[in-house]
Amino acid sequence: MEELEHASSIELKDPDQALKLYRSITNQTVASDDEAKIKEVELALSSMGKLLAKQNKAKELANLIKSIRPFLGVVSKAKASKIVRELVDTFLDMGSKTGLEIPLCLECIEWAKSEKRTFLTQALEARLILLYHSTGDYTQALNTVNRVMKELKKMDDKQLLMEVQLSESKVYHTLGNVPKARAALTSARTTANSIYVPPKLQSALDMQSGILHGEEKDFKTAFSYFYEAFEGYDSVEHPFAWTG
Repeated sequence: MEELEHASSIELKDPDQALKLYRSITNQTVASDDEAKIKEVELALSSMGKLLAKQNKAKELANLIKSIRPFLGVVSKAKASKIVRELVDTFLDMGSKTGLEIPLCLECIEWAKSEKRTFLTQALEARLILLYHSTGDYTQALNTVNRVMKELKKMDDKQLLMEVQLSESKVYHTLGNVPKARAALTSARTTANSIYVPPKLQSALDMQSGILHGEEKDFKTAFSYFYEAFEGYDSVEHPFAWTG
C-alpha cells in the first residue's frame, strides 16, 4: 500500500507522476485469492479515475475502463460491478461530450450482459437513458425507460427504480409533457421515501422538483427546491453546485 499512499500524497504537486504510480499498481497481475492486492488495485483504480476526471482526460479514462476487464475476471461479480459502475459514473459526470459517452456505455452494457451481471446491466442502462436525453434522442430514451422498467419489476432495487423514474420525468419535461413529467417525479419521490437516497441523487430529485414547480408558476416552492439541490450538490463537491 506504500506506493498507493505515495501516489495519493503527490496528486496535487505532481499529478502526472501520481498517474504513473497508479498505472503501475493497476497493471499488476493479481491472484483471485490475494485480497490485499485486490483491494490495493481497486483503490488505485478509483483514485486514478477521479484524477483523470479532474484533469479532463476523458479518452484516457474511457481507455482505463476498457482495459481493466482482465482484473474484473479475478474479483467477485459484486466487486466488479461496483468498480465498473463507479468508473463509468466518474466518466459520465465529467460532462465532456467527447462523443465517446454512448458508445462506451453500450459497450459496457454488452460486456455486463455477456458476463450475466444483471444489476450492472440495469444500472448502466439507467445512465444510458440520460445520455440519450442529453443528445436529444428522446425516442431511444423512452424505449430504454420502458425496457428497464420491465426488468426492474423482477428485481428489488428501489434506488435504481427511482433513478429511472427520475430520468423518465426529465425526458417528458423536455418533450413538453408536464403532466407525465410530474407523474414520473411523484413515482420517484414515492420510491425514495422508503430508502436511503445518496446526496447527489437527492439533489437531482430536488432540482427536478424545482423545475416542475417553476413550470407551474409556483416560484417560491421552486426556489426552495433549487436551494436544497444546491446545498446537496455542494456537500459532495459536485459541479452542478455551480449551476444550482
